[in-house]
Amino acid sequence: MKNGEKDFVVALAADHGGYMLKCAVAKHLDERNVKYIDFGTDSEESCDYPDFAKKACRAVQSGECRLAILLCGTGVGISMAANKMKGIRAACCSDTFSARFTRLHNDANALCMGGRVVGAGLALDIVDLFLDTEFEGGRHKLRVDKIMELENER
Repeated sequence: MKNGEKDFVVALAADHGGYMLKCAVAKHLDERNVKYIDFGTDSEESCDYPDFAKKACRAVQSGECRLAILLCGTGVGISMAANKMKGIRAACCSDTFSARFTRLHNDANALCMGGRVVGAGLALDIVDLFLDTEFEGGRHKLRVDKIMELENER
């Protein structure tokens, strides 16, 4: 995303396993002057990641936020919860290559990471690539459209 984009807001959320990483990401977003809404949690006290995925993804669905960054212990559980929500394309990333290409080719709108898997330094690089990479479109749009059609199948 372009730093000068005025209406760009990120939804930020974590469970207890991702709380410390969420704090590091929030500080990094502040340093980059990226607007965000923190949907919790606010401590390392045990809580349920689907509750926080739902809050943040609702903000993406409504257009209040353009992208989401979701964190739990592994990144997997919160990505599974997020992907149950209509219109959400969540990707669990533990490396910069995946973070870049999930935006470039998959138009992912939710980045998920594990606070017990990814260190803060790498996580911030992943966040930067996710935020700064735009969807390429073209042949990839057809594939993303096919993904989105799956939501309507039973």
